Amino acid sequence: MAETLGSLCDKLTIVKLKQWHSENPERLQSLATQERQLEEEISEYVAAVVSGQIPLERLTFAATKVYKKDGNATADVRGTIGQLFSRLAEVNCRLWHEQEKVYEFEKIPVTQKDSVVKQLALLNLERTMCIDELDKTFRDHVAALAGSHP
Repeated sequence: MAETLGSLCDKLTIVKLKQWHSENPERLQSLATQERQLEEEISEYVAAVVSGQIPLERLTFAATKVYKKDGNATADVRGTIGQLFSRLAEVNCRLWHEQEKVYEFEKIPVTQKDSVVKQLALLNLERTMCIDELDKTFRDHVAALAGSHP
């Protein structure tokens, strides 16, 4: 997958979740290094976009999820770059906690198993939609700025 602002933000939110849930000093040190690297990569990416080193058509890399839409409704994903980044972080938190249930799937009552699997699928769809919309919104802002400055 080509790196985009959305994919980099997604990785950063996951590193932050791992930091939050980890107590191992070696793991925390490794995660702190990953966090710094991703922060730098995001800054470098935005600078490369602003300087024109990355063309507009490379600012998006749509996931093109193939799934049955009927019965798999997700909330509309729209907003500013900050709102979309916040929503992505929130979705990744929810996804993390839902995934935690799967690690002890045998303890989940049979009547709730389908619900857990369905929720994982829907949260993964919403995560992908957040990443794609973040990329599109960023691209649209860059295009608008480029159009306003001849």
